[in-house]
Amino acid sequence: MNAPFGERLADAVAARGPLCVGIDPHAPLLEKWGLTDSADGLARFTDTVVDALAGTVAVLKPQLAFYERHGSRGLAVLEGAVARARAAGALVLLDAKRGDIGSTMDAYADYLRPEHPLAVDAMTVSPYLGPRSLQPAVDTARLCGGGLFVLARTSNADAGTFQHAVVGDAAGERSVAQAVVDTVRGWNTPGWVIGDPLPDIAAVRDLAGRFGPTTGSFGVVVGATLREMDVDLDGLGGPILAPGLGAQGGSVTDLRRLFGTGRAVVPTVSRDVLAAGPDVAALRAAAERWASELG
Repeated sequence: MNAPFGERLADAVAARGPLCVGIDPHAPLLEKWGLTDSADGLARFTDTVVDALAGTVAVLKPQLAFYERHGSRGLAVLEGAVARARAAGALVLLDAKRGDIGSTMDAYADYLRPEHPLAVDAMTVSPYLGPRSLQPAVDTARLCGGGLFVLARTSNADAGTFQHAVVGDAAGERSVAQAVVDTVRGWNTPGWVIGDPLPDIAAVRDLAGRFGPTTGSFGVVVGATLREMDVDLDGLGGPILAPGLGAQGGSVTDLRRLFGTGRAVVPTVSRDVLAAGPDVAALRAAAERWASELG
């Protein structure tokens, strides 16, 4: 079993800073790099990004869809890149956004098993089949030292259509997004299981320090492009993946406005770094500029 993901993330951030860089090899970007939209172009792109960043960035976040679209050859490219990135010291967060029930969710969670050919440190998951649907992934993460980032309050423009919807249960009325955050807060509370009353915030407040040694392994995705923070993240006990910096309009000022201080925030940049390629030194310099701005 690996050390818990939350501890490994804390160590990586302490050594390298909090920046997460997305690896998003969509067809227009391959073309911009002078590469073909093929498995060969995908391999050259991915190898370049890994060579440039895996030794210095805390987290790399490959988007699974861009590899799946090239079939088995694309997945083979990703398999090799994940192994190389982790060997170079980067944590790999697989941006898969999987969400299903029963044995299917259990199979998706196999990405967190160390014996899996595409073993990663953490993955993104979708909660919209209900909180119990993710229990197989939670169990696998706990067993194998993996992490999960659950979509809660995302950065796309119409996310509030569903995420602001109000639900009522034993915990009272709250938004769907808040119900997701509260569920993840429970996962970071020792001994809590779905169906129990939600833990009091005080029960996990000691886990909420900024990348302290007890940072939990279960986090949420909350966009850095929100106009205002409309979910209560107090006592989450785990990390917050904050996409939307750079090309999507989010800034470091927005991060501080939305999340303040004292939270374990992992800011994500993709296009603003990848646009600097294919030169390795330019990619590395772009990531370093963001890392420096994040402080």
